[in-house]
Amino acid sequence: MSPRTKQLKIDPDMLIIELTERYPLAADFLINEYEFHCIGCIMAGFETIRQGAVAHGIFDNDFDEMILRLEKYLTDNQRESS
Repeated sequence: MSPRTKQLKIDPDMLIIELTERYPLAADFLINEYEFHCIGCIMAGFETIRQGAVAHGIFDNDFDEMILRLEKYLTDNQRESS
């Protein structure tokens, strides 16, 4: 990571729809890597990332790892598109 590229931090308690509106690449990552299909669900406007993960059986350390991997993915792709 270059000194100009800041590591993105994702708030696990943000709404899923907020995540995908702010970071459109997050949808592909979550669907492809975690089969996190609530991206296109009506609940995306009402559920947080954490709530969606629990609904899909992603808990605790797996959830923390998912968020870390998502942050890295978005940071890396932000750098490549700049």
